[in-house]
Amino acid sequence: MDSRLRKIIHIDMDAFYASVEQRDDPSLRGKPIAVGGGGPRGVVATASYEARVFGVKSAMPGARARRLCPDLLFVKPRFEVYRAVSTHVREIFARFTDVIQPLSLDEAYLDVTENKAGSSSATAIAQQIRRMIRDETGLTASAGVSYNKLIAKLASDQNKPDGICVVRPDEGARFMAQMPVRRIHGVGPVTARRMQALGIETGADLLARDLGFLQQHFGSAAPFYYRAARGEDDRPVHERQERKSVSVEDTFFDDLITQDALVAEIDRIAQSLWTRIEKSGAYGRTVVLKIKFADFRIITRSRSMNAPVRSPDLLAETARALLIAQLPLRMGARLLGLGVHNLDAEEPVEQSQQLSFPL
Repeated sequence: MDSRLRKIIHIDMDAFYASVEQRDDPSLRGKPIAVGGGGPRGVVATASYEARVFGVKSAMPGARARRLCPDLLFVKPRFEVYRAVSTHVREIFARFTDVIQPLSLDEAYLDVTENKAGSSSATAIAQQIRRMIRDETGLTASAGVSYNKLIAKLASDQNKPDGICVVRPDEGARFMAQMPVRRIHGVGPVTARRMQALGIETGADLLARDLGFLQQHFGSAAPFYYRAARGEDDRPVHERQERKSVSVEDTFFDDLITQDALVAEIDRIAQSLWTRIEKSGAYGRTVVLKIKFADFRIITRSRSMNAPVRSPDLLAETARALLIAQLPLRMGARLLGLGVHNLDAEEPVEQSQQLSFPL
């Protein structure tokens, strides 16, 4: 099928964890809250929109979030509740199509080119889904509707919260031309900074570079960026994605060399990874440490358990032990990563995440 003939919806729940907490506890409504840990090693999993106006973001260290928003209220995550709500939302999706690709508990792609409602309008389906989510869960969701996954995902973020954005095939190139490259799914923070250094700030800037230029600077990722600038993406919506790991990587502005700095970072990464593990239900038996040095050389070290790691303390202890065994480092570390592999076969898994700190 021609990708331009597809009808793709990307549904993204609005501030999902925080919205669930505000729904269930009226005293939290209208207040800046963060779901996650507020301690010195805590990490924000999700912030309410009242907190976001202060600059509080997902994956931000809890201590920094408190500095930005002194009235911020931290709420302990209740992943069993979030999973139950997510299951309900996916049941709503299934009323319209079986071609559903969950990305996490709070977002998914739907291919409604052929759908159970017999509707020719993906926009109408997206509106029905949003109404059902509101009526049945008391929560809001935003939707992006387009002819491919790339644009549908970007569109769902255009009119948040509780909004919808439709981008038709003849509007795709114009939509991408106005898009900051840092927002394009697949362009991480490090790549966005490299693009900025090359004068590439928007999709229009990206469009102006030929494929040879992009290959010179971005290697194997160049064809994706080249096509993205033109509003092209022929990836299908996969009903299931089997993944073998879940991980988090942090790239630092200044290379880290001291034990205190390295251990503090790996503790924070472990917290962030545990949030993702809980969110996806992806428990693995092997903990893997990744270190990228200032000269870009990469090493990995791992430790396997007899059973999946189901404790944040065990994850953090194992990560610290793997790191400390490599000290002192021969040169500064520009990146630290942590992941779990050998996942339970029955567990759902989501993709890895790359973050860039400081924020």
